[in-house]
Amino acid sequence: MDYPPIADHGLIGDLQTAALVSTDGTVDWLCLPRFDSPTVFASLLDHRKGGRFALAPVGDKHVTTQMYLPNTAVLVTRFLSESGVAEVADFMPISNPTVATDRHRLIRQVTGIRGTVKLAVRVEPRPDYARAGYKTRVLDDGVVFEGAPTLALSSTWPLKVDRGGDVTAQFTIKAGEIGAFVLESGKSAKPAKVGQRQLANVFAETVSYWRQWLAAGTYRGRWREAVERSAMALKLMQYAPTGGMVAAPTAGLPEQAGGERNWDYRYTWIRDASFSVSALLKLGFFREARGLALWIRDRLEERAGKDGPPLAIMYRVDGSSDLTEETLDHLEGYRKSRPVRIGNGASDQLQLDIYGEAMDSVWLAAQGTDMVVPDRGWRDIRQMLDWLCENWEQPDEGIWETRGGRKPFMYGRLMSWVAFDRAIRLATSEARPADLQRWTATRDGLYDNIMTKGFNRSLKAFVQYEGSDVLDASTLLMPAMGLISPLDEKWQSTMAAIDKTLVSDSLVYRYDPGASPDGLRGSEGTFSLCTGWYVGALTRSGRLEEAQLVFEKMLTYANHVGLFSEEIGLTGEQLGNFPQAFTHLSLINAAVNLDHQLDVPARTARITA
Repeated sequence: MDYPPIADHGLIGDLQTAALVSTDGTVDWLCLPRFDSPTVFASLLDHRKGGRFALAPVGDKHVTTQMYLPNTAVLVTRFLSESGVAEVADFMPISNPTVATDRHRLIRQVTGIRGTVKLAVRVEPRPDYARAGYKTRVLDDGVVFEGAPTLALSSTWPLKVDRGGDVTAQFTIKAGEIGAFVLESGKSAKPAKVGQRQLANVFAETVSYWRQWLAAGTYRGRWREAVERSAMALKLMQYAPTGGMVAAPTAGLPEQAGGERNWDYRYTWIRDASFSVSALLKLGFFREARGLALWIRDRLEERAGKDGPPLAIMYRVDGSSDLTEETLDHLEGYRKSRPVRIGNGASDQLQLDIYGEAMDSVWLAAQGTDMVVPDRGWRDIRQMLDWLCENWEQPDEGIWETRGGRKPFMYGRLMSWVAFDRAIRLATSEARPADLQRWTATRDGLYDNIMTKGFNRSLKAFVQYEGSDVLDASTLLMPAMGLISPLDEKWQSTMAAIDKTLVSDSLVYRYDPGASPDGLRGSEGTFSLCTGWYVGALTRSGRLEEAQLVFEKMLTYANHVGLFSEEIGLTGEQLGNFPQAFTHLSLINAAVNLDHQLDVPARTARITA
């Protein structure tokens, strides 16, 4: 048994945690009770030790396909053979998701479609990243795995326990038959008989939840299927009790197979959360956008009046900030990509861009929802801006969290400018008290700094940091943030340099690690996030035909169910943690903006006619 490609997975979840299911029918990733909890199944990080929940036909004379039930997060894996066809519908029921709980259910509903299919099941829990054991108890209606967490397994079919305590089953399903395996976590979890009526009800309720949620969206553009699937991916990664959104539900998946760029993304980055507000607002998902904006506001409030920066760059989904990084040396890593890291050592980095992203999200939420910044929140914002007035000139680690030392990154300057610009707008529009003279002077000083020290006259391009000759894809956001006109000659020449240096057949590298050492060995793929930014920059520059072609090419790199990881490798393989929220929100923003610009000529033509 080897490692499946990263792309060979679908995502299911219940808005507090999520699982990955491979096309061969294996649940090979699940953390309980929430996204950033230790794993129960992690065979993606060690196919021998990690643990899994396998369900597949006996033998290898079958073909598998996988899809989502339309407009839902119910994942259907189909097994086709000469003897028959069977389907497995994997889903996690959603009940009162805003209340944190240790009770979660993973349901694997098996349906006979044609003929007969013989299937085998193997359940191998490996709690605490495969560092802890469990005790298996057999009860009348199933099996209990006693450990942390306690798991109960119910089944339509008889279960057997092997010598190691793992559970197996083998059964034949006929056309028209339906049964299920139900894995439940929680202190009070107990196996129960799988009743047909109860199974049908919980399946229908889950389908209804997702279809009703998606129907509230407002996007009706050209790329509706891709955009709605991206929206659902974002929803699946948002922790409902607090509103925080994880960067990805996985940890340790490599940016280069066999390399060391293996990070834990199961946390909420201020940056990712802020950009997600914009994407969700554009799609009409105001509740989710408001929840994220309030989550960011709460983080500001927690640190108000304390020493040090007003925000950390990332948090756990509950808002806590204990993210101590450690390595799991007992796991070999995905395709022997070591070290396997949990926690994130970048959490104590200084990244000045987060203040602009946070302020932009507050501004957008105030414009696009009924959210009004209260006096207490406004006081926190004023303190944040006062701190930034004193500290924006510091070198920092930058958006890419390099471990090669601090530098005066231009992206930090850009987003600091955004912080002051949005705060000035908010203070003016809502008549809030503010030191507008100081804020305006600082904003204008940032503008001059970027336009002079951030622009390399030899390259005729804005560069990664002051004094460098390295291009960086983060500069693609300069027009989107309103710092520069997309028709400005400095921007046009920057785009020409990016076209030549960072773009590879429509895909975009974030920077060249060889030209700008980041303190890590190895290489990486193109960043799908940056490709979305590139589409946006082409769109704003009026290069609509190119923008549409690049976007259509980008969509071809999605996996079979429309999901993206962080990066794309040289042969089109998905790399890094999966799926990645940043990539999907970038896709949404690119699609919405491109749709709008492509429709402008049509609207103008109708008016003229």
